[in-house]
Amino acid sequence: MMGAVYANRVARVLRRAVGALVVPVLGLALAGPVHAADDASAIVKAMSDYVASQKTIAMTFDTSIEVVTPEIEKIRFASSGSLDLNRPNQFRAHRVGGYADVEAVSDGKLFTLLGRNLNRYAQLPIEGGTIDDIVAGLRQAGAELPAADLISSNAYDALMGGVIDGRHIGRGVIDGVECEHLAFRTLDTDWQLWVEIGEHPIPRQFVITSKAVAAAPEYTIRIKSWNTAPNFAADAFAFTAPKGAEKVDFAALGEMDEVPPSAAAKGDLK
Repeated sequence: MMGAVYANRVARVLRRAVGALVVPVLGLALAGPVHAADDASAIVKAMSDYVASQKTIAMTFDTSIEVVTPEIEKIRFASSGSLDLNRPNQFRAHRVGGYADVEAVSDGKLFTLLGRNLNRYAQLPIEGGTIDDIVAGLRQAGAELPAADLISSNAYDALMGGVIDGRHIGRGVIDGVECEHLAFRTLDTDWQLWVEIGEHPIPRQFVITSKAVAAAPEYTIRIKSWNTAPNFAADAFAFTAPKGAEKVDFAALGEMDEVPPSAAAKGDLK
């Protein structure tokens, strides 16, 4: 979907732009029963099927990402955001942190990335008819979208690919909501997922731990609200440039990462 001529420049700009309780592992035995791997897989499948069946979703979330310095000091950067989604191919996502204020919009024909704090935006035509197509195209262009799998039309396959071990740890509570707590391993990452118990098995928290980086930094998204019957306005997914905003090439958008360049240069990211 992305023009090949843009690929390298877009990759740099999109990197992370659109982008728990962690039990100390060493020497600590898990308390309580650990359920069969089949339970964990079945819970992910139920969540995947439920999320895919929702045509519209409006959600808010908090995210955090860790940087590990050469001195093995972990520094965490936090952001908050929202997502309005209308399948098959419309969405509006907003993320604001301490170093960037970014909005990404798809009206089904154009993908727009706006740096609100920079008052600059760039656009690319969309090819493909689904959210999955758009996410695949952005990833091909270099964007890291670690939580996008949760809203794909087949989250089960997207999440479970490469899994070598899975466990249903038990139950936990996220923002007062009781959830099933799952843990999975791949060769280069471990990830945990908390899925709401009951008729609406939605993801409440997702934690990815990198095993390929020293000190195992983490990315976390915690979903604060989830509405599958939002009342979107007719122009909810239309992009209107803010007053005075400059349209530029992706390479000229400027820094949109949730991690400031100085920290990224000094440390390893999740």
